[in-house]
Amino acid sequence: MNHSGHSLDLERSSLLTDLYQLTMIAAYFENEFNPQATFELFIRKMPENRGYLIFAGLEQALEYLESLHFTSKEIRYLKSLPVFKNISSEFFDYLKSFRFSGEVWAPLEGELCFAGEPLVRVTGPLIEAQLVETYLLTITNFQTLIATKAARVVDAAKGKSVVDFGTRRAHGPEAAVLAARASFIGGCAGTSNVHAAMKLGIPPVGTMAHSFVMAFDSEDEAFEAYRRCFPESTTLLIDTYDTVAAARKVSRINKPVSAVRLDSGDLARVSKKVRDILDRAGKKGIQIIASSDLNEYIIDRLLSEGSPIDLFGVGTEMVTSKDAPALGGVYKLVEIMERGTVIPKIKLSSAKATYPGKKQVFREASVRGFYTRDIVAGCDEKIPGRPVLKRVIAKGKATLSPESLEHIRERSLKERAKIPESVRRLENPRTYPVQYSRFLKGELRRLRDGIRSEGSGEHER
Repeated sequence: MNHSGHSLDLERSSLLTDLYQLTMIAAYFENEFNPQATFELFIRKMPENRGYLIFAGLEQALEYLESLHFTSKEIRYLKSLPVFKNISSEFFDYLKSFRFSGEVWAPLEGELCFAGEPLVRVTGPLIEAQLVETYLLTITNFQTLIATKAARVVDAAKGKSVVDFGTRRAHGPEAAVLAARASFIGGCAGTSNVHAAMKLGIPPVGTMAHSFVMAFDSEDEAFEAYRRCFPESTTLLIDTYDTVAAARKVSRINKPVSAVRLDSGDLARVSKKVRDILDRAGKKGIQIIASSDLNEYIIDRLLSEGSPIDLFGVGTEMVTSKDAPALGGVYKLVEIMERGTVIPKIKLSSAKATYPGKKQVFREASVRGFYTRDIVAGCDEKIPGRPVLKRVIAKGKATLSPESLEHIRERSLKERAKIPESVRRLENPRTYPVQYSRFLKGELRRLRDGIRSEGSGEHER
């Protein structure tokens, strides 16, 4: 199901996974061990200077789960690998009809999320729930990371527009498209990526490069050539040679110019000079666009210094989340059902302990609607607050109504307005309270004590 009405046509091969997922499911099959199991995807620790996260990537995760299957070519390849030489032909016959038939719970895209909370909960036959781990992690880790970075950049811009200019610096063309999507969810107003714009309905934004100006005999000639072709959306790059001199040339153009772009130098100082030149010439309607290795910290500083910049084009720093380039999402077994009996599972490794059982997140708010804390509880507990996780797949089929990307973006903007400024600040944000219910704490203590008294390894890897 395509939930936004715009398909990205991503590669969704069943082999887009780690080899150990396939060896594990083969071992489960050969040992005739395939009980119902529940896994939860969560973030152990918030990235540096992140007080919150914006959940993203769910649409692509659902498309993957609904379409997951093994082609005959993929099965032949697996059979050819030495590691599978002792695996029965019945396993490969099983793969021919493999489909995901389970249930998935998750927040809606654009929702806030925090460390220690389940972001995706998958229940189904153990083989199915195990196999999907890698893809779910990569698609939600990346987009959540970039949506959060974009949200920080947008917050720093204090109402000025921010546009994704990062395609050429992304980690590959597909990453560029997903980054454009996630950046829009985080609050960006557009993207330079034309494929993303076409596929997702994001407004495309672009200006010109220095090479265009350099290709002509003079800057005046380049400006006129471009303006003649795009009379209603003329944006001129003015720092190829002498920025101030170019601004004066623009001030003398007696036909409409929409904006000028600054891509180098001391942006605070130069933007003020350019604004003064344009305003003195009666060109107050010409906007100033700034690019050049921007991030939320630089934008915050520029605006605090009174820089008259109207729009920020942010590239490398945003689409790679350069200051915090990885999100440590994990996917852990929390429950197995055997012969009608639920068996909670925990991990007790140092600094990597997990809570047992299926969980729900309850988000409490003040009378004014501001969020005050989250409580992670057993999924059947009755806890005050709004349940964050919703069932998004049942019996292998998506249950969500279609959502436009614009609607997801609006949710993101509204939701983060409900957390304190101290949690949203760019540096040393306050930790948002995430607590665990008494029931979960009791279950963890009971299982931990039982495992230790037995001296056994009754916990998942």
